[in-house]
Amino acid sequence: MSVGAMGRFDRRLLLAVDARGYGSADTARQRDIQTVLPRLLADAAEAAGLDRASWVRQAAGDSEFAVLPAGSGEQALVEPFMRRLDAGLRAYNRDRVPAARLALRAAVHFGPASEAPNGFVGPGPVEVSRVLESDPLRRALAAAPDAALAVALTAPIFTELVAQGYTNFRPEEFREVVVEKKEYRGRAWLWVSGCDVHTLDLGEPGVGASSGSDSDSVSEPDSDSGSDTASTSGSAPNSGSDSGSAAAGAGGGDSVTNNLHGTVFNGNVVFGISK
Repeated sequence: MSVGAMGRFDRRLLLAVDARGYGSADTARQRDIQTVLPRLLADAAEAAGLDRASWVRQAAGDSEFAVLPAGSGEQALVEPFMRRLDAGLRAYNRDRVPAARLALRAAVHFGPASEAPNGFVGPGPVEVSRVLESDPLRRALAAAPDAALAVALTAPIFTELVAQGYTNFRPEEFREVVVEKKEYRGRAWLWVSGCDVHTLDLGEPGVGASSGSDSDSVSEPDSDSGSDTASTSGSAPNSGSDSGSAAAGAGGGDSVTNNLHGTVFNGNVVFGISK
C-alpha cells in the first residue's frame, strides 16, 4: 500500500487526564499524587477490559496522555472506565480532609493520530489536549467541590456513542459547551460525577448553560504551568472547518452555530451531516 509523505494515516482513541491542584501542592502531596494516579488508571482499565500495557502513554507527574491501540473499545473507555475511575477516586478520598483529596479532569476523543519520532502528531492529540485544559472543564470541577471526576467528551464520542444510546449514560447528563483554547475552537460535552452539570456556574453562557446571569468568579485553584498534556506538532484544526452547518444546544440556553460533519445531537434529535 502506498502512503503519502506524512506516512501512514490512522485514527485512534485518545485519553487525557490531569489532577487538580498539583502545582500548589507540597512535595509530599505531589509524590502521593504521582503514586496513586497510575494505580487508579490501571484499576479502571482492568475493570473496563482494556489492556493498559498496550497503550502508548506520556506521563507528566500529575497528568497522562494515552493513545490506545487500534480497535480499542470506545464504549469501554467512556463508561466502565470512567465509572470505575470515579469509584476509585471516591474510595481514595474517603476519610481524607478536603485539602488531601484527589480530583481529576479527563477528556476522551477519537481522531487522527499518527506516530512520530517523539510521540504522536495530528489533529487528534491537539484537540484532546485543548479540551482537557479548557476553561469550562476546569470551572466545572471547581464548581463541584464534592466531585472527584469531571469528564469532557468530544463530538465524535458524544454524538456517535452517548447520544445514540451505546452507553448507560443519558445524553441529558451532559452539558454542551464551547471550547476556545489557544488556536482551537470546538465543542465538548461535560459530565461531573455526583452532580447535575447543568446547575454549575461555569462563568460563561456557553451552550446548554442554565439560565440566569453568569459570573467569572469561579475558577479552578490550580497553579499548574499550563503546558499542553500531549506532545504534538502543528496547529490545531478548527473543528468546524468542514462544510455543512448545524446549531446544537443540549439542555437549553444559548445556541452556537458551528460548521462540522458527522452526527449532531440536539435535544432528542440526531442529525447526520454530510461532508
